[in-house]
This record gives sequence, structure tokens and C-alpha cells, in this order.
Amino acid sequence: MTKPESFPNQDKPCLSWSLAMWQDYLQAIHPKNIEMGLERCQQVLVNMAIDLSHSKIITVAGTNGKGTTCRMIEQGLLTANHTIAVYSSPHLVDYKERLRIDGVMLSDAEHIAAFMQVEQARQSVSLTFFEFATLAALALIANNRPEYVLLEVGLGGRLDAVNIIDPDMAVITSIDLDHQDWLGDSRAQIAIEKAGIMRPLITVVIGEPDPPDTLLEQVQQFEANAFWQGQDFSYQQHQHDWSWRNDEFQLNNLPLPSIPMQNASTALQVLGLLKINLQQEWVVSLIEDTQLPGRFQTISSQPTIVLDVAHNPQATRYLATKIAQQDYQSLHLVVAMLGDKDIASSLSPLQPFNATWHVASLDVPRGADHSQIKSVLNPTQTVLEFKEVWQAYESALEQAKVDDLIIVFGSFFTVSQVMQKRANRTT
Repeated sequence: MTKPESFPNQDKPCLSWSLAMWQDYLQAIHPKNIEMGLERCQQVLVNMAIDLSHSKIITVAGTNGKGTTCRMIEQGLLTANHTIAVYSSPHLVDYKERLRIDGVMLSDAEHIAAFMQVEQARQSVSLTFFEFATLAALALIANNRPEYVLLEVGLGGRLDAVNIIDPDMAVITSIDLDHQDWLGDSRAQIAIEKAGIMRPLITVVIGEPDPPDTLLEQVQQFEANAFWQGQDFSYQQHQHDWSWRNDEFQLNNLPLPSIPMQNASTALQVLGLLKINLQQEWVVSLIEDTQLPGRFQTISSQPTIVLDVAHNPQATRYLATKIAQQDYQSLHLVVAMLGDKDIASSLSPLQPFNATWHVASLDVPRGADHSQIKSVLNPTQTVLEFKEVWQAYESALEQAKVDDLIIVFGSFFTVSQVMQKRANRTT
């Protein structure tokens, strides 16, 4: 991280700074990577006088599935000729990935102008990187005046910076254990934090098929108009296709999606509530077109290389089911994780595979050492240790044969570093 004193004219950030310089500045000006609470963000939001009243706001929370659910909703609205902004995090390679307006990233100059707007409005208020980025994104969204805005929660819901905006609709994709230090160590507690994105009497779509009782209690407390996966809408997987239904639509013979089916089902319910006509051919095309980088993304063949940002037990359970469906000779698992994750529980679903593990330290704040990862693996596993993600990835490439499968997973940072390594090779 660049120290504040290393910036030119450090007391006066300016429009001539590059986007990379601004990112370093955002990392340096606040002592913590994560600080829960809305007061500081709300104060700066008032100073900025951001007006989103022209847009319908949809806030999306969940342990997993937020990004893919947002992607399918976005794709559906764009295909139906609506304008839409999507704010999501974190990015994989380029900071500008965090905001899409009508499916397109904005320019460096537009982001820098928004950063400057936040900097001038915050005065003496200290903001985390995510809070600063969120306020800048909201300013850019307000400038573009889209019909719809999808806001993806960064962490939790109730105290996340995104929650300074009152949504017209709330979506909760899934509830499982992650970020226990901030959100609680049970699904019941975590459900309350996710439910914090609700507002009285608004429409809420619950994608979690096994919700804790506390979520129902929160829905009742907000008197929300809730639609529940498995009750008001549902999906059923078949051998080669799947079906989906709600009270208005029944869709059969749908192609298997590249995103988790649970999230595709949730997205379809949201689109239906937004009065999008879910005709068979249109939905088939939507499913086929919906993909998101880093979500079981195949980037090469011979050997097959797959990137997946799975970093908690629920996500790795899904990853294990996807691996089991693949045809390969030998399996290579490249993994690096954050140290505050439940590493043992996250890696447990993958331990039954006969695999070579290429484990690496993650050189970022909160990153786990490779020895920390190895310590939770079964002693019978073949485990190779590395100081850097790219070294672990190179090891897997060197050992893998054409019919093998390489899975890179464990964190957005892990996938990002492999993506950047590959990008550097082609430039």
C-alpha cells in the first residue's frame, strides 16, 4: 500500500491523478479495511446531494450469489430495452468493473471526477475504501439517471455502506456462514444482518430455499411483501434441463445455466415482478447469455483451467458438485485464502477428491499463509506450498497434462492474480 506521505500534493488530491493513484489514496486514508456503520457515509451523502429519485433501486444481499443474480437481472433488463446501472464488488482486474451503466464500464476520467466529488464533500470525515468507492459510484449513477439501479451489498447488509440508500425492492440470495467476526456465528444471526436492507412495506425476494426463522420474523417486522424460493417461485433440475415456475409463468426445457440455478431462479422472479414478460424463447436466450467472470469460468483447455471465487463453505460445496460433473484425468487445486475465513470448513468439501493441492500465501491485508492452509488438509493429500499465487498456478500448469483439470479458487484476490498474470503474458 502506498503511504499517504508518498503522494504528490498529498493534502490536495486532484483530477490529474491517475485512477491507480486514487485507489492507493483510498487505501491509505483510513486505518481499517472494514469498519461497519452508516453514519459517516450518510453524512457525506447529504453533503453530496445525490438524487436517485428518478431510478427504481434494487438492493441485493446474500452470502453467495449476489454477483450472478445481479448479472442475470441486468442482462434481462437490458434485453428488454431498459436502462440500468449495476454497482458490485470487489473487482477482479480493473477497478472500473465495479460499476456498469447499461452493461458498459465508465472511463477513468469519470471515476476520477467522482472521487474528487467525494473528496470535496467528505471534509474531515474518514471513509474506508469501500465507503469512498460506494459514494463515488452513487454519484456516477445519479449523473446517468438509469431506470433501474442494482446495488450489491459488500458485507452483510444492515451496516453496509450500500444500505445508506433506501431500496424499492430487496433481494436476499442466500444465507450461510461467512464474515462471522462481523455478522455473527449462526445463520440465524446472519439472516438478521442480511434483512437489514429491507424497508417497511417494500417487495422482497428471498432466494434462500432454507431460510432461518429469524428471516421470517424480520419480514413480518418490516411488513414486507415477500416472495419465497420454494413457495412463491421454484425450480426443478432434470438430467439435461430444468424448469421454473411462479404464480404467473411456467417454463420448461430450459438450458442448464452457467450460473447457479438457485440464483437464476431468483433473478427470474425479480424480472417477473418488474413486469418483464418471461416468454420461453426470451428466457432461453437470457440463460444462455448470462455469464460472469470468476464464477466457474473456463479460461483454457488442454488442460482445462477453471477460475472460481468460492471462498466460504457454501460456495465450495457448490464448487465440489461442479467438479464432480467434469471429465478429467487428474485434478489440480490452486488455492489461496484470506486468514479470517473458515479455511477448514471451506476446504472440507474438496478434500474427498484425489487431487494435487498447490497452496499459496495471499499477499494482501488479511491474507493467509500457505502453512495455515496446509495445516487443515488431510495428511494423505499431496500438498505443494508456495509464497505467491502465481507460483502455485505455474506449478499446476507444469504438472498438468492435456486431459487434466486445474481449479483456481479461494478468494477474489486469488482469481484476480491469476487473471492479471495471464493478461500480462498476452501484452
